[in-house]
Amino acid sequence: MATTKPPVRKTTAKTVAAPVTQKVTVKKAAPRKAAQAVVSKKVVVTQKPAAAPQAAKPVKPTKVKKPKMVRDSFTMPKDEYTVIDSLKVRSGKLGQAVKKSELLRAGIKALAAMSDIQFKAALSNVPTIKTGRPTNAK
Repeated sequence: MATTKPPVRKTTAKTVAAPVTQKVTVKKAAPRKAAQAVVSKKVVVTQKPAAAPQAAKPVKPTKVKKPKMVRDSFTMPKDEYTVIDSLKVRSGKLGQAVKKSELLRAGIKALAAMSDIQFKAALSNVPTIKTGRPTNAK
């Protein structure tokens, strides 16, 4: 018995099927709390329908930035320091409760509003003192 081999098919360029194209998506790692980006090789362009004219958006008021605060310390004679307390009591009687820092700021504004001659006269009425922390002499 003779065995017959099946005929060998020769493939030519005409008979080779064209490769199938597939849409390939590549996912890249994204930082937390961000949506993952999906990149594809095929680009699909879509047009959005024209939006109807909308009413004007209300204008948001701009936020006013708070000024930066500076903390400072200073030395003051005790008799002048008691004047701050008396001024706080005086403002309370007038119906305007104030803090020590508010009184000092008001004094600075009053000094800034003075003319040069008035300012120089006010400064000459204040004696100079030794700066720094007082000693604990009891």
